[in-house]
Amino acid sequence: VQLQASGGGLVQPGGSLRLSCVASGATLDEYVIGWFRQSPGQEREWISGIDMADGTTYYADSAKGRFTISRDSDKSTVYLQMNRLQTEDTAAYYCAAVESDGDYDRADEQDYWGRGTQVTVSS
Repeated sequence: VQLQASGGGLVQPGGSLRLSCVASGATLDEYVIGWFRQSPGQEREWISGIDMADGTTYYADSAKGRFTISRDSDKSTVYLQMNRLQTEDTAAYYCAAVESDGDYDRADEQDYWGRGTQVTVSS
């Protein structure tokens, strides 16, 4: 599975960004694709995931109510819509894929990773 993340940038507090993760190279229905983030000196933190087979979504507490994960109709792209961004959301954001029977919220369980895209929330 190849993953390509994009959509990061600089945004003011309270603003929004939409990240994209283009996935290819395998039967994606067998995977949960998710988003993690990592700030300097911090562990990689799970944010959200979506089961590519049936669209079931999962969220960390830090993302509930502000972030929305979705996929497009041909299941090749996963999006993370981030609203009401705060300075503490500043991090490199990564998309990752794990087989559906794996722990979708554990970084060490992921089978594939994309390169990060930087999100900076600052006034």
